[in-house]
Amino acid sequence: MAETGNNERQGPARPPVAPYLTVSPASAAIAFYAAAFGAIQKALMPSLDGRVMHCELSINGGTVMLADMFPEFTQTRAPLPKDFATVTISLEFGTAKEVDETFARVTSMGAKEEIAPSNTFWGTRFAVLRDPFGHRWMLNGQASS
Repeated sequence: MAETGNNERQGPARPPVAPYLTVSPASAAIAFYAAAFGAIQKALMPSLDGRVMHCELSINGGTVMLADMFPEFTQTRAPLPKDFATVTISLEFGTAKEVDETFARVTSMGAKEEIAPSNTFWGTRFAVLRDPFGHRWMLNGQASS
């Protein structure tokens, strides 16, 4: 593996890759992800106008970061629910039951089913949903025998 420079950082260690979502409104997404996926808020930086400038969540052992849209500063936007997704966030679970329970809970909270939980030929329990903020989530777990 090629050396990419100094890997020492100030503050807590972060995973090598973490998705950074633009959501609208971010405060509602943070509450949704906490209830839907058991997200734990690790950091929050509000802007002076009340929008969320940065939030770091721990979800299922990984990190997801998010912020509100800031069109005056960045060239990002929140996804439009009817648009095709360009990114999918994958959550890995230990069991098929966890996939089924998570899918049922999250869809009961307003997420839209794209693929209902089913056992796949590659050996996992698999489901896909779109959250109320337009982000697509893939759920994988060890299939029941």
